Amino acid sequence: MMKFIPGLQLSQLTFTEIIQPMMQVDFPQVQYSAARLDWGSDVLGFDTPMSMDHGWGPRLQIFLDERDYLVLQEKLDHHFADHLPFEVHGFPMNFGEPYSEGGVMSFKETYPIHHGISITTPDHFLSDYLGVDISQRISPEVWLTLPQQKLRTIRSGKIYYDGLKSLNKIRQLLHWYPHDLWLYLMANQWQRIDQKEPFMGRTGDVGDELGSKLIAARLIHNLMNLAFLMEKEYAPYSKWFGTAFKQLAIAPELLPIFSSILESRDWQTRETFLSQAYKVLADVHNDLKLTPFIEPGITDFHKRPFRVLHSSRFVEALLAVIKDPGIRSLPPHLGSINQIVDNTDVLESNSRCKKMRVLYSNNVENNPEN
Repeated sequence: MMKFIPGLQLSQLTFTEIIQPMMQVDFPQVQYSAARLDWGSDVLGFDTPMSMDHGWGPRLQIFLDERDYLVLQEKLDHHFADHLPFEVHGFPMNFGEPYSEGGVMSFKETYPIHHGISITTPDHFLSDYLGVDISQRISPEVWLTLPQQKLRTIRSGKIYYDGLKSLNKIRQLLHWYPHDLWLYLMANQWQRIDQKEPFMGRTGDVGDELGSKLIAARLIHNLMNLAFLMEKEYAPYSKWFGTAFKQLAIAPELLPIFSSILESRDWQTRETFLSQAYKVLADVHNDLKLTPFIEPGITDFHKRPFRVLHSSRFVEALLAVIKDPGIRSLPPHLGSINQIVDNTDVLESNSRCKKMRVLYSNNVENNPEN
């Protein structure tokens, strides 16, 4: 049995002990960068021994400039296939078929091997992975259709060597949303909460206990997403959403409250704990000092006996302090792609994400063809 080590560490060992020396000897004139910035639980830092069963192993990316890529991409790929050692620290360098999900490590003692060293350029990588042309300004519409789960891997992955002096600049650019866009996203996350606040109690009041629990769970999910935004952390996809949430500074305070909500046996108790969660995040909002102070009081929903925060107050306050005219002109209650859909086949498809940009057109609501 191979003893598990974190995938990013294995990739670094692969680079420093094998790839870097090979590049120095066999391609000494080539300027390049090396990193792991793409998909994978290991790139997120959440891999475990179970992760080793597919799409995991001594993988990394070699980045060339455009000129060298045209000349050397195929040559480098064949060179690695014919000269890499068969294993690194006891892990196979070869990946067997099917390779659709990154392949499974498979010992092989003859060349060529099917290695996990991908060769690309910074522009090609960002185009293939994010659907972004990094040479152009990233407009609000583009930012809003970049799935957070992909932005997080670029931020959480590792750069092992940046001879091109480009990867660190790219990661700095994509580290977080522009300020006013951040305000817009938080406003729309509060909007999602505002739309559901009274329904947990209303469904419980008519005896729909299952419906009440489901809405409470949705509210928790929306509150968690708000916490990610407040702490300027991209949220990963659902498998690691809760694990990543535990790393937030606010998590120790919110996790016991969320557990109490989910364990509540009636809507009134559920409402009490939800009110506590609302108060915590309202206080965080005020601590950020992005808007004038908002009283974090919990009051009745109109004349109905359901206690809510009236989150629309936070929506209006955040939208009011946005200065960028391009962001002020966005649909005020739409948000990003992650606030609109959670379908994997959309979020993992650059072409589908790009098509979502039409939603931010000023004319989309008045154009019958859209």
